[in-house]
Amino acid sequence: MKITEHLKSAKDTLFSIEILPPLKGKSIHSIFDGIDPLMEFKPAFVDVTYHREEYIYKKRDGGYLEKVSIRKRPGTVGICAAIMNKYDVEAVPHIICGGFTREETENALIDLQFLGIDNVLALRGDSIKTESQFVPEPGGHNYAIDLVKQIKDMNSGLYLDDEMKDASPTDFCMGIAGYPEKHFEAPNLYSDMKWLKAKVDAGADYIVTQMFFDNKKYFEFVDLCRKNDINVPIITRIKNIKLSFTTHCFA
Repeated sequence: MKITEHLKSAKDTLFSIEILPPLKGKSIHSIFDGIDPLMEFKPAFVDVTYHREEYIYKKRDGGYLEKVSIRKRPGTVGICAAIMNKYDVEAVPHIICGGFTREETENALIDLQFLGIDNVLALRGDSIKTESQFVPEPGGHNYAIDLVKQIKDMNSGLYLDDEMKDASPTDFCMGIAGYPEKHFEAPNLYSDMKWLKAKVDAGADYIVTQMFFDNKKYFEFVDLCRKNDINVPIITRIKNIKLSFTTHCFA
């Protein structure tokens, strides 16, 4: 079931959660142990974050240093499948630009479609620790709007191989990020709003806010969205410190 369908059919305020994949080598049960106590609240869906690679330097013979890519938290797609199977609840994987070529993104989305996952959250992602600013993968996307456009194309049956005939379209419901207190790279909130509207116009179905620490900023953000003809649903994102989970509340 798509997130937008949950919103349309909701008779009361809904609740969802966001989780981090466990560190490499940890069991899936570390995820289940955290989710189990929350299922009594009947979350509408579970977001699963994705964390791109990091780089370390390993000393080799001769004193040379080799730059090695590692992923500390793999498994977003597998965790989504496990959550859907165990709890019969929608899972929403985060799809990011960083670390992926367009072809790798397309293949990941095809895998998600095969698993029956209908919802994705499209994000640019953060820069890696060794970079002062975001650097896209060669052949990858630089901005979230480009990722949104690729997903929208696949929903229309358009794949990277333009010689494909009668390709089956995907049917993803796309979420994007919004920033009530402004994205830290944006010069001002109005510039941020321009790019947010561009992502919605490109095909995004709903917005999930970044965490905010002043409720007034959130209400001002919603008003500004509506004034700029951004009329998709806006879901609030709240950090629950005690549980180390992120919760989403929306009506």
